[in-house]
Amino acid sequence: MKRAPLFVFAGTIAGLAGMLGFHSHPPSSSLGALAGGGSSQSATHSQATSNSGSGSPSGAVHFPGGSAMRSATGATEQYGYGQLAVRVTVRSGKIVNVAVPALRTIDQYSQQLAAYVIPMLRNQVMSAQSAQINGVSGATYTSEAYAASLQAAIDKLRQA
Repeated sequence: MKRAPLFVFAGTIAGLAGMLGFHSHPPSSSLGALAGGGSSQSATHSQATSNSGSGSPSGAVHFPGGSAMRSATGATEQYGYGQLAVRVTVRSGKIVNVAVPALRTIDQYSQQLAAYVIPMLRNQVMSAQSAQINGVSGATYTSEAYAASLQAAIDKLRQA
């Protein structure tokens, strides 16, 4: 019976180490350039994706301007762990690409978190075809800054 606390303690330490190790390696993604060194990083995320589907999703934004491809970058948003800006590209009234041309983080963990979260946010935008996204749990500040910059870019495109 005296060994039970030792096993509980060892199991707790192993579980904690496993959880911390989960975030120690950035996932492989098209944002791999963000995994480089330095506390301030800028990268271009240029993964063009066309949205195939017959109808537009509920809440989708409609853009004037015909079939020409147009892009706009939203305001650089400050958030708890750095700053970012989002660029939106539209064609034929649909969002065909979302990128983060400017990302600065305060530390390596924030950079790794952004490299993990930004592709998820991008997928949400491509599905929603608007700035009405859910965000990512555990990355609230990043999600909010992303959505704010995204909305600013969409507003620019709608006014043009």
